[in-house]
Amino acid sequence: MAGRARRTIGDYFELCRGNTYKSALLEQAGPVLLGLGSIQRNGGFRSDSLKTYGGESPDRLLVQPGELYLSLKDVTQSGDLLGAVARLPMNQPIGRLTQDTVKLKPVGNNVPLSYLYWLLRTPQYRSYCRSHATGTTNLGLAREDFLSFPAPEPTQQQSHLAEMLDALEDKFELNRRMNETLESIARAMFKSWFVNFDPVRAKMSGEPPESVCQRLGLTPDLLALFPDRLVDSELGEIPEGWEVQSFADTVEVIGGGTPKTSVAEYWNGDIPWFSVVDAPNPSDIWVVDTEKMITQQGVENSAVKILPVGTTIISARGTVGKIALVGVPMAMNQSCYGLKAKTGEGLFNYFSTQRMVAVLQQHTHGSVFDTITRATLEGVETVSPTSGLVDKFEELVRPYLSTIKTNIQQSGTLATLRDSLLPRLLFGELRVPTVEEAVA
Repeated sequence: MAGRARRTIGDYFELCRGNTYKSALLEQAGPVLLGLGSIQRNGGFRSDSLKTYGGESPDRLLVQPGELYLSLKDVTQSGDLLGAVARLPMNQPIGRLTQDTVKLKPVGNNVPLSYLYWLLRTPQYRSYCRSHATGTTNLGLAREDFLSFPAPEPTQQQSHLAEMLDALEDKFELNRRMNETLESIARAMFKSWFVNFDPVRAKMSGEPPESVCQRLGLTPDLLALFPDRLVDSELGEIPEGWEVQSFADTVEVIGGGTPKTSVAEYWNGDIPWFSVVDAPNPSDIWVVDTEKMITQQGVENSAVKILPVGTTIISARGTVGKIALVGVPMAMNQSCYGLKAKTGEGLFNYFSTQRMVAVLQQHTHGSVFDTITRATLEGVETVSPTSGLVDKFEELVRPYLSTIKTNIQQSGTLATLRDSLLPRLLFGELRVPTVEEAVA
């Protein structure tokens, strides 16, 4: 492109289209698949549902860390994924395009990838994609329309603003990785104590208490809270003194509701209203914000109930088995249940619910089950430890989960800042020192 100014996306990139893959080769060694599920609504990378692929993956289909890819289709009517772009993070493995995605291959020299990535995240670009959508059931964006989007070469100020947006994205990624680590620690502790019964088995084996404490990260007082042996039960061997209960008996089951959508006064208030689209990534655990908000008037004139902090929400119809821990008082729709713990503050119950969903999936041989009812919850048996151990578990994991919640709230604040900066990127309207101060 040397010798003439670049004015559209097509001056910077050519498109490399992906192709189909064989489902039987999923989860085998190979690159991760980069389909629609790997792109956030309106743009950005999504890592929570990646699967590796062991089939044919020629170089033209591979996406290297730092490269851009996007969707030129959307299987919903929202248009949120139409033209949505993602950048494969540097800490991710190599990816492979699917039939739903295309790679942006730079042409010419000195292509300003960071600036162009953020340009394709602006609301002006998102509006352009929706206005050029074709189709009724499935939306499409023609290659020519995508490549024709205006993209003049960036000014120095625009390039610097893109660097600031990169810094925000780096902080999002840092928070995400930290949350993954903290959640995995808490989940591993739950599994060791309440699924595998490692402290009890160690006691039964005759291993010296000092060795057990060191190996399992316990104190002598904590180790003493665990029974000395396992006994037979209808669920197999369980620690002596623990109970087998119906899962439904361990929680208060709360139903949801929806205020009338035709009454404007019930909506756009200050009370979060959860639906399955608000379910967090598994490592984020908490839900602290929702796409839709309702008013107190909407609560008072519907079946809606306010869920206290610490309640676990589980999606029961539609997309079934998604769970979230309530981080601020909120309501939910009727496709979900609230599960309020009868013992503890709800942290143990969150992981117990996660375990319950895994048991349901095992009973259906790993397939997606259609619905969860109160009878479903009554039909799943669970092992209930003593209340003292529940309290101790929650005491130990509380700092981890509190940090996760803080990171989510911080990322929400940074996302608001990012979204306020993006519309200005096309015109470089903000003074760079102002942006730097806000990012700092």
